Amino acid sequence: MRRILIIGFLFILLLPVTVWAFGGCEENCMKCHSLSSEEAQQILGKLGAPQAKVIDVKISPVKGLWEMVIEDKGTRGIMYVGFSKRHVVAGPVFEIDSGLNKTQESFERVNRDMVRYVDVSKIPLDAALVLGQKDAPHKVAVFTDPDCPFCAKAHEEMKKVVAERKDIAFFLKFMPLSFHPDAYWKSQSILCKSSLQMLEDNFANKVVPKPDCADTKELDANIKLAAELGITGTPTMVLPDGQAVSGAKDAKSIIELVTNPPKKGDAK
Repeated sequence: MRRILIIGFLFILLLPVTVWAFGGCEENCMKCHSLSSEEAQQILGKLGAPQAKVIDVKISPVKGLWEMVIEDKGTRGIMYVGFSKRHVVAGPVFEIDSGLNKTQESFERVNRDMVRYVDVSKIPLDAALVLGQKDAPHKVAVFTDPDCPFCAKAHEEMKKVVAERKDIAFFLKFMPLSFHPDAYWKSQSILCKSSLQMLEDNFANKVVPKPDCADTKELDANIKLAAELGITGTPTMVLPDGQAVSGAKDAKSIIELVTNPPKKGDAK
């Protein structure tokens, strides 16, 4: 039950949950309250998720609550802990005057400032569709979904990259998301034909034929691999150094990330 609770924290960021907070201290709360990383980790242990990692702890926009950024198997989320360290709160915090989702702001900051890496040696490229020259020195693995609109946008930007830079190639790994009901069979159909053109036709809203083969081993292996690497959304690029970059980026940003990646431990 506690394990389910933690998983819920990681996916509830955008749900309209009403949050009430009481208490707090005047002006500088840090003078009379503290929550160390060790204490935060102990809280996760008590909630049944000792394997989850505390990334950041700070005062939340609501006095009386700590904002705790956690990561579990590559998935990041935010939870709030009362100053008493006896209660936790899930759900977004909204600023009434501006209407801004302060939790989402923090979440975007974390994803922007904290670079995440995966083990590129675990990503086989042999069966991937290739956009660009297969022997390009800079090989980027891309987890994509044929029914993801952001993947379609990212694909157009990647085409601009390979048109400009022959030293960069993208190796497409299909990861159909469960809430896209047609994405699995479309992915299978494209893989059956090993057809980059079929994927681009699909992104252009053209009809994709049903699969003419029954083999789903490659597709199922991609989905399993993504889960093992903590990749939960599309598009996700894995750069040659292992940096995992979520979301669609413009061509210029992609080239900069590939050719001038931040050193491990640095912020983006």
